[in-house]
Amino acid sequence: MDWVPTVEHLPQFTRHDALADPEVADRPSSWCKVRADGRLGPMGSMVWGSEIAEVYDATYAALAMPSVVDPMVDLLAQLVGDGAALEFAVGTGRIALPLSARGIRVHGVELSPEMVQQLRRKHDAGAVPVTIGDMATTRVSDRFDLVYVVANSIMNLTTQEEQIAVFSNAAAHLAFGGRFVIELIVPQLRRVPPSEVAWVFRLDADHVGIETFDDVVGQVAWSHHWIEVDGRLVRHSAPYRYIWPSELLLMAKLTGFELQDRWGDWDRSQFTSESAKQVAVFVKTGQVSQR
Repeated sequence: MDWVPTVEHLPQFTRHDALADPEVADRPSSWCKVRADGRLGPMGSMVWGSEIAEVYDATYAALAMPSVVDPMVDLLAQLVGDGAALEFAVGTGRIALPLSARGIRVHGVELSPEMVQQLRRKHDAGAVPVTIGDMATTRVSDRFDLVYVVANSIMNLTTQEEQIAVFSNAAAHLAFGGRFVIELIVPQLRRVPPSEVAWVFRLDADHVGIETFDDVVGQVAWSHHWIEVDGRLVRHSAPYRYIWPSELLLMAKLTGFELQDRWGDWDRSQFTSESAKQVAVFVKTGQVSQR
């Protein structure tokens, strides 16, 4: 009999502790849905609440360094040219704001109002309008030349159907020839020893990260974090659905995109079997594969 993860197998902290509280477990923003038999059921996209949004920038300050952001903005600016860009899961504006500062019209879509509140407190935030909603279904009235989603955010949608819907939604916002850019990790299952279900992906003095592969069939893993921020410990866990590189290409073909370029990082290094992540650029052709 195949092993199926249950609530008892999950680390007992943060949101998992709340599952015993019906008032919390029934909220749309809950990170996990539990069936009557105690097994994990389908999970929707996460909504980052105030407890995470308030410390998000401090927690991930290293990702906002110019050495990280500048290559991303350089490539996105080159791809959009004189056109307009739409960012799915804009968050606190780590990429949208510097891209807007280049003179590019940027619009954001973000599921978490609390994250948008953090964005609104930043310099020149008024130049980036944000629509509250999820990236799979939310429509913005404008047409864009570039849609992009970074930081693995497409994996926050934890079913294949929802992830394909993100591609469809990107296509709906683009004219023919428009581009859709995705930054995405390559699943790291090879790092997990046989018979083990977890690996430590980050081990710093102020940040410990553990990834557990809870549902290999459904490609759902959990990312667990213990982070020291301003003298206090922040702990959070969230599920995500990882996407294989070949699967990503098929999602694109099913929604009218073709791969234009794919690199191992924003510096346009070669994408190989050893790459830890990919930066993929798709172009909208409108030709939908029936495969």
